[in-house]
Amino acid sequence: MPISNKGAMRDHLDSVLFGEEQILARLDEIAAQITEDYRGKNLTVVAIMHGGLIIMADLLRRIQLPLKMECISVESYHGGVESSGSVRFNVARMPDFTGEHVLVIDDILDSGRTLDAITTKVMAECHPESVRIGVLLNKITQRVVEVEPDYVAFEIDDLFVVGYGLDYQGRYRNLPLIGTLKEEYILPEHRS
Repeated sequence: MPISNKGAMRDHLDSVLFGEEQILARLDEIAAQITEDYRGKNLTVVAIMHGGLIIMADLLRRIQLPLKMECISVESYHGGVESSGSVRFNVARMPDFTGEHVLVIDDILDSGRTLDAITTKVMAECHPESVRIGVLLNKITQRVVEVEPDYVAFEIDDLFVVGYGLDYQGRYRNLPLIGTLKEEYILPEHRS
């Protein structure tokens, strides 16, 4: 069903898993840990677009270190509710991270394909001192590729969620919370 302009986006939610205050409090804790872990090191934080932008913005304001930031655009869902199985990089050239410790930030870790492809490419082509991963959500699911995040805000069951950077059909990223959509707002071919 197309998304209507009537009613608030929250009316489209079946449930709320994590509210805004809960998310921000958890980011405070993670930022404190990152600050401690990278003290005295050259840190570059890399957001995976588009989902990683919101967590990156809120997280960076909490990290008490001078740092650099970059964005890398990739696609793996291509409009559905499950990873397509292929990761496509939308960059002409990867950045040079020589002398930098890189922290890759993404919205969710599920199959592992996207974060594995990114970290592999960054290590092979960008020459960082180290690469770590931070995710808003770590989905408890059978990974296709084994990837272990270094920083995790929350763990979730195998659910399709929206909000706080996570989208469905390009929408709902701007919700200040994380929740599940009502079935009527999911296209029939994407319903479980």
